[in-house]
Amino acid sequence: MTRQGLPRRPGGPPWPPVDGADAGTAEVAHATTRADGPTGAGTAGGAAAPGGVRQGLPRVARSTTAGATAEPGAALAQTAPAAAPAAAVGTPLRRGLPRTAGGAPWPPTGVVPPGREPSVPVTPDDRPAEPPPTVEPAPSSPVPEPVAPPVAAAPRRRRLPAWAGRTGIAAAVAAVVLGLLVLAARGWVGTDAGRGFLATYPGTAPMPDDAPVGIPAWLAWQHFFNVFLLVLVVRTGWQVRLQRRPAASWAPRADPGARIGLMAWAHQALDVLWVANGAVYIVLLFVTGQWVRVVPTSWTVVPEALSAGLQYLSLQWPTEDGWVHYNGLQQLAYFVTVFVAAPLAILSGVRMSVYWRSRPAADRLVPIGLARRVHFPVMLYFVAFVVLHVALVLATGARRNLDHMFGARDDGSWVGLVLFLVSVVVIAGAAAAMRPVVVAPVARRFGAVSGR
Repeated sequence: MTRQGLPRRPGGPPWPPVDGADAGTAEVAHATTRADGPTGAGTAGGAAAPGGVRQGLPRVARSTTAGATAEPGAALAQTAPAAAPAAAVGTPLRRGLPRTAGGAPWPPTGVVPPGREPSVPVTPDDRPAEPPPTVEPAPSSPVPEPVAPPVAAAPRRRRLPAWAGRTGIAAAVAAVVLGLLVLAARGWVGTDAGRGFLATYPGTAPMPDDAPVGIPAWLAWQHFFNVFLLVLVVRTGWQVRLQRRPAASWAPRADPGARIGLMAWAHQALDVLWVANGAVYIVLLFVTGQWVRVVPTSWTVVPEALSAGLQYLSLQWPTEDGWVHYNGLQQLAYFVTVFVAAPLAILSGVRMSVYWRSRPAADRLVPIGLARRVHFPVMLYFVAFVVLHVALVLATGARRNLDHMFGARDDGSWVGLVLFLVSVVVIAGAAAAMRPVVVAPVARRFGAVSGR
């Protein structure tokens, strides 16, 4: 039994009727007559009926002859003959209940109701033809594109470390100050007061009558060893100060926990040799009586040293004979270096070294902070002393002075100069060799060396 729904017109019977195909045909014809009535509101497309009741699709299409009707399937087939191929090609439509009792499912096969047409109906005959194959032109000889020359990247400017900038500024300031002092000294020694002062104090250091004359051979050798070790000590100390992380470490076998950097060990080992050489020098200095050359024996050394300094600044070298005695400024400088600067360097270095065991009483006696504040300025003093000493030796008669200091002779030969040049090569080579790869084999003989 067919399920009935709402009527298709106000007051009409339920749809579909239960009296078979004739009643369904009459209902469809009645709906068609109402659509073509005097109101003119109905259309074959199913426009709205009077009274606001929505009408669906016509069940029977009007024939070309007035008032004639046909079967629903045939009428739809006549109204949309071109829809069947489109439906066959497109997506298949869902078929629902029959419109008449015992009829075929609606819509018939091959029929597409209005409003359900595919968006782009395509038939096998209407398919666009494939585009003809593209024929590429024959390859011609390639024309090379102009290649721009490579632009070299601008080299990165390496920034100097902060200490280099400070050193340059300090050197520039020192040069300016030195120039002003030279001008002032030359102006003052040209006055009557200056000439009178130089006549009273010629700059010669007071010496006892029994002071030894000449420089012995041991003093010349001590001079070489002192410079050799001092340069290496400064070199390794500067390396320790600049390094952030040691390349290798050294520790005594008896106490593996007391580890220090490898270059710190080299610095302290060279310090021990330098102190030993200094001890030998002090002993021989007093045993042979040479101490009177470097230790002042009268307070007149102070004005004599001032006079010698004024003569150096005015570029008028003081009269001296280093084979017999030093001038007042040399004597004071050697005394301060040997008996003041060297002990300060040794004491502060031992406090900072691995040899100073931490003990409360000893730590209060020499605090570690004080030792660090003293040790570095003393190193700068030694550097300044060596630079000025060598500069004055070369400026005031290089061959004779070097013959005294390195040849231990006063005959005007070239022996001292040759020995000096050889010593410079040896010292420079040793300073360049102060690297972990060279120091490590030596350090292993005295402890354990380990890498990072």
